[in-house]
Amino acid sequence: MADLVIRGATVVDGTGAPGRVADVSVTDGLIESVGGPFPTGRRVVDAAGLVLCPGFIDMHAHSDLALLTDPAHEAKVSQGVTCEVLGQDGLSYAPVDDVTLPQIRRAVAGWNGDPPGFDWNWRSVAGYLERLGRGTAVNACYLVPQGSVRMLAMGWADRAPTGAELDRQRELVAAALREGAVGMSSGLTYAPGMYAGTDELVELCRVVAAFGGLYVPHHRSYGAGALTAYAEMIDVARRSGCRLHLAHATMNFRVNEGRAPELLALLDAAIDAGADLSLDTYPYLPGSTTLAALLPSWAAEGGPAATLGRLRDRAAQERIRHGLEVVGSDGCHGVPVEWETIRISGSRDPAAVGRTVAEMAAASGRPPFEVCRTLLIADELSTTVLQLVGNEENVRAIMRHPAHTGGSDGLLAVARPHPRAWGTFPRYLGHYVREQGVLGLEECVSHLTGRAARRLRLTGRGFVAPGYHADLVLFDPGTVRDTATFEEPRRLPEGIPHVLVGGVSVVRDGRHTGALPGRALRRAPDGTTR
Repeated sequence: MADLVIRGATVVDGTGAPGRVADVSVTDGLIESVGGPFPTGRRVVDAAGLVLCPGFIDMHAHSDLALLTDPAHEAKVSQGVTCEVLGQDGLSYAPVDDVTLPQIRRAVAGWNGDPPGFDWNWRSVAGYLERLGRGTAVNACYLVPQGSVRMLAMGWADRAPTGAELDRQRELVAAALREGAVGMSSGLTYAPGMYAGTDELVELCRVVAAFGGLYVPHHRSYGAGALTAYAEMIDVARRSGCRLHLAHATMNFRVNEGRAPELLALLDAAIDAGADLSLDTYPYLPGSTTLAALLPSWAAEGGPAATLGRLRDRAAQERIRHGLEVVGSDGCHGVPVEWETIRISGSRDPAAVGRTVAEMAAASGRPPFEVCRTLLIADELSTTVLQLVGNEENVRAIMRHPAHTGGSDGLLAVARPHPRAWGTFPRYLGHYVREQGVLGLEECVSHLTGRAARRLRLTGRGFVAPGYHADLVLFDPGTVRDTATFEEPRRLPEGIPHVLVGGVSVVRDGRHTGALPGRALRRAPDGTTR
């Protein structure tokens, strides 16, 4: 007798094939059979009118600490997410040593928080993955972060590495991949990873390619230099032989309105020339980052303490302001900052949250840069912001591309997070499939499941088929939707009554069961992820 029989669901299997009504049986955490009818099981779910599909794969998650501090992880599992890709944007907590760990904790406190009393009992990727494996609601893969690697090898220096420093970075990347990382990320608008030149990235990606891993860059510009930045990443992949996945592949700011076709033409030409590439996006217009990330790259050299010193120095202050407001800093994607588009989402000053820098400046009679500078100093660079710079036409065009997958890029620890942390996947299904018809249901599910699984080389995951892990979602195609808003970003979605991870019900009848069947998925010696 099967452990579980799901009766009468419309099975959308992750391949893009048309859905079909079928029964699905699950035994020992695996899909036993698809078809039926099956007479009974130890547990039976009547799923008439619901869609059964593979669990969603969040290709760009910032749950590196959230999965450890709150392993129930309701923000994601309530959306139907059953696997996340961590270690994004070139900065995360492994590999580290006793010197770099506190620096990284400080640098990404705005992303992930820095919980007091937390036990940082690992230093290697293997140690971090072992910690994840103690029980979480969802599965997780890890990318070795290039910025963290560079920090270990040469600190926060804004220069090319010496031969020995480059060798050290190669060794660290190779060790991380041997220990289970599925690839490498970069954050090329975040220090210190942004100080790496193209040739340095090529050398590290050659190591990634040798292990069959994936390179996942947040490239150097999503604004004025976006197409040049995308082209650089394609060149890195071509020269290194590495598979490429473009993180949150958007075309933002006014300078890029309506220019998504140019990006897609660039990607198609690269694919036609032999590039092995994919991308992810979130289905929203505003972006989310730290306020400090907007600063010119030179202001971040030497680490957070040095940056704070420059913010207090009058000559450096004026140089930073000029870079932000007049020239357009590399941290702000080469576009002069428009303070009315910078809304505070997290700060030690609760009165700042939800207000734009322009609004705070007008209310206080101070220049906008002075508001920015004061916040950064008071928050010790951990201020987080929404950037209201997206373009709907670009979002729609990019999500239609056949290399597209879904990623939330959600920051969970801030005071008022971007609603994408709680709403990305139901928003795809509700807004862009049912309401707008931008994607068909089966096509969208394939973007969010099977296509992502293939990019990660997941073994036995990402499809509804016999022998596959029972990472499954049941949703109502007529009611599924995101309810998280910019004012109330932590609201649960609707229309997703059941989520299973490894055959275990984590969400049942719309409620979290408390089960923690998720584990760390590791790159195996053959290049697959298990």
